[in-house]
Amino acid sequence: MGTIGQVMDLDAMQRDIADLSDQVAAPDLWDDVDRATRITGQLSTLQGTLDRFNELLGRIEDVGIMAELATEEGDADSLAEAERELERVKKAVESLEVRTLLNGEYDAREALVSIRAGAGGVDAADFAEMLMRMYVRWAEQHDYKVEVYETSYAEEAGLKSATFAVHAPYTYGTLSVEAGTHRLVRISPFDNQGRRQTSFAAVEVVPVLEQTDEIDVPDEEIRVDVYRSGGPGGQSVNTTDSAVRLTHIPTGTVVSCQNEKSQLQNKASAMVVLKAKLLALKKAEEKAHLDSMRGDVQASWGDQMRNYVLNPYQIVKDLRTGYEEGNPSSVFDGDLDGFLEAGIRWRRGAEKAAEN
Repeated sequence: MGTIGQVMDLDAMQRDIADLSDQVAAPDLWDDVDRATRITGQLSTLQGTLDRFNELLGRIEDVGIMAELATEEGDADSLAEAERELERVKKAVESLEVRTLLNGEYDAREALVSIRAGAGGVDAADFAEMLMRMYVRWAEQHDYKVEVYETSYAEEAGLKSATFAVHAPYTYGTLSVEAGTHRLVRISPFDNQGRRQTSFAAVEVVPVLEQTDEIDVPDEEIRVDVYRSGGPGGQSVNTTDSAVRLTHIPTGTVVSCQNEKSQLQNKASAMVVLKAKLLALKKAEEKAHLDSMRGDVQASWGDQMRNYVLNPYQIVKDLRTGYEEGNPSSVFDGDLDGFLEAGIRWRRGAEKAAEN
C-alpha cells in the first residue's frame, strides 16, 4: 500500500481536493453549470479514491489484528474468516493498483465514446445498442455522469452509431482499452429460421479536450450540415432542423450532435467531439511516425479484440488478455471492471515491452 500511495501521490491528491473544495464553496460556482458539474465531479472522484485508499489501510490493519487474536485464542472459525477477509482485501488492493497504471498523457481525462455498427445487418445495429447500454450501465454503477451527443437509429432495430461522453476523471484512461472491434455470436432474434448470426461493432474512445489543449480547426476546413433529428424507426423527433453534422474536409472526419434542442448548442457540442477526434488522430499519426523510425511497425490492437458468444455456449472473452466471463448477461449489464483491469495491465505490459 505504501508503494501505491507513492505512485498515487497522496499529497498532491489532497492539495487538489483542497483546491477543488475551495472552488465548490465559491458563491458563483453554478453560474456556469458545465464548469460546476465538472468541478464537483472531479472532487467527488478524487475524494472517493482517497477514501478508498484510507479504508483499505484500515481493513489491512483490522485483518492483522483479527488473525493475531484468532491465533492466540486458537479460534479456527475466526482465523478462517480473517483469511477470507485477507483475500477480499487483496483483490481490492489489486483493483486500486490498476489506478496507478493510468499515467499516460491523457489518461486522467474524461472519455468520449463512439460506437458504430459493422458487418451483420440488423444484428450488428442491435449489438451496437447493446454495447452502448453496457457502457452506460457501467458508468451508472460508478456514479459517473453520461452525456449523449448523438444517436443514429437503424431502420428495423438498434443503432447505426452513437457518441456519448462519460464525465469523470480517468475514464479515458480506463475505457481506452475498450477501443477496437467487438464480435457477437448468437441465434439471431431477427431471423425467422433461428439461425446463428455473427455481427460486429466498432468502439472508439478519445479524451475530452480542455481549453489548454492546442488544436486549431480553421472554419474553412469544416462543412456544416443541419438536419432534422430522427428517432427509432425513422420517426422525426424535432420539427426543426436543429441537428448538426460537422465534416472536417482534410481528414474526412464526421461528427453529429442532436441531443440539444438548439442548433447552436448542437454545433458547439459537435465541435467538442470533432476536436477530440482530431487530437486523437494527430497523436496516432505521431505514434505511427515514431514506430516507423524504430523500424517496428505493428499494431498494438487487433481488429477483433473481444468475442461475446451466446450460442452454442455462453462466454465473453478478451482476445488480447485472455480474460473471460461465463455470464454474458452480467457483462451486458455493465459488469466490466474485470475486463478493464485486465486490459489496463495488458496495455502497460505491451508498453514496457515496446520500451525495451
